Amino acid sequence: MNDNSRENLQEFFSSGSGKIGSVLLVIFILISVFVVFTYPLNFGTTVWSNPAYWSDYPKSAPPTWTNIFGNDNVDHQIIDFTTPADTVSISNREVRTYTHKFKYDSNISPTFLSLSLYDVVYHDRPPTITLSILRPDNKEILIYREIISPPRPGEEGPYVRYSDSPFRINLSGDKSVSSNLVEYIRDNSNEQISINKIIGSNEKVIFSNLDSLQFEEILPGEYELIVKFTVNNENDSISKIRFVLGGSSYGLLGTDSLGRNLSVGLLFGFPIALLIGLTTSTITTFIGTTMGIISGYTGGRTDTIIQRISDTLSNIPLLPILLFLIFVFGPQLWLVMTILVLFGWPGLTIIIRSMVLQINSSQSVEAAKSLGASKWRIMYRHIFPQLAPFIFAQLVFFTPAAILAEASLSFLGLGDPSIPTWGQILENGFRTGGVYIGYWWWILPPGLLIVITAMIFVFIALALEPVVNPKLKKM
Repeated sequence: MNDNSRENLQEFFSSGSGKIGSVLLVIFILISVFVVFTYPLNFGTTVWSNPAYWSDYPKSAPPTWTNIFGNDNVDHQIIDFTTPADTVSISNREVRTYTHKFKYDSNISPTFLSLSLYDVVYHDRPPTITLSILRPDNKEILIYREIISPPRPGEEGPYVRYSDSPFRINLSGDKSVSSNLVEYIRDNSNEQISINKIIGSNEKVIFSNLDSLQFEEILPGEYELIVKFTVNNENDSISKIRFVLGGSSYGLLGTDSLGRNLSVGLLFGFPIALLIGLTTSTITTFIGTTMGIISGYTGGRTDTIIQRISDTLSNIPLLPILLFLIFVFGPQLWLVMTILVLFGWPGLTIIIRSMVLQINSSQSVEAAKSLGASKWRIMYRHIFPQLAPFIFAQLVFFTPAAILAEASLSFLGLGDPSIPTWGQILENGFRTGGVYIGYWWWILPPGLLIVITAMIFVFIALALEPVVNPKLKKM
């Protein structure tokens, strides 16, 4: 590192904006590296845009830490059964019992209840599965009963069910669950109750004090889940049974209307934002710089052609072109980045050309010409180094512009829906009415991340000003 470079670095890091921008940029890069190595490459299509993946998560739930402000809360619980607690043989059948105890101390009911079955294999007759709940008042309620689907015509055993995707039952809205609850209430209270009164809110009945049939008073205490898997062949199996008790809050940053964990989506947005910003700005700066130097140094017909192309592209409205291409090719991230590059370089080319016209008359360039140096050598060795600080500053300015442009397009519904960028998350929040309902955790975090990302490069650009323009250096 020569003395000039060392002096420029010292000047850059001597300012507070340079230090802040550098620290924040390093943090963003580290988070991006973590995401790249821990997330699947097809995260957008197989996870984020897959509603089935998020079916067991609470919908539109605020962050868990909001409970410190006194909000009543139901903890979100996912209970997996893999090994039976007890196995009993009855006649030619085998009953495998799975149990789990949990405390329920909230004053509100769960947001939903669900049961999922994974990888069922049987050899003869279909197995049966039942779910019961033992309440704190020592009353056991049969919640659900399911017979695994029978063999299809021509199908030979062993019979495999739910291997590709689990069989999921929404217990909160299941009509058979409502029928079981109505039957239980009639048998234990001699009260006649209509199924229409409880259907869609089964979880309230299960966790309420049944002394009153208004189902408004929650019964706190210890509950026990009892799942019985009855098979007709000892080789029959089920890999996992999952019971989900839907919470009223979830995670660090809550969930959206589909139950997607917003903190997971926002993390994935870090490398996407840097990819969009750095890739687009680097390519745009490279093309603009190259065209500007060639145009300014060679002159003549080459200069005229480059400048006319630059003027033409600079005066074409970007939004109508984007709308047309997205209509033809669909909303894809690579298309947005390509358009930003295509229409981004002409402005820099015009500026670089004007600077090169001044540098052409400098002594170093004239000396190189007199020594017989080639045009490319002069442009690379004598013109480009004098432009380098300005070019790097433009690269820094282009980066947040590209990120903000993608976020703006996503907010207008023109972004790639399969990739969770910050703009996409923000647009989903506005489109589903989150800003009006008060889902602030869906709106503020992506908006703040977009602003912070832009400010990082603004801080870096401010620190670069004394390097680009030595007259601004501190004495």
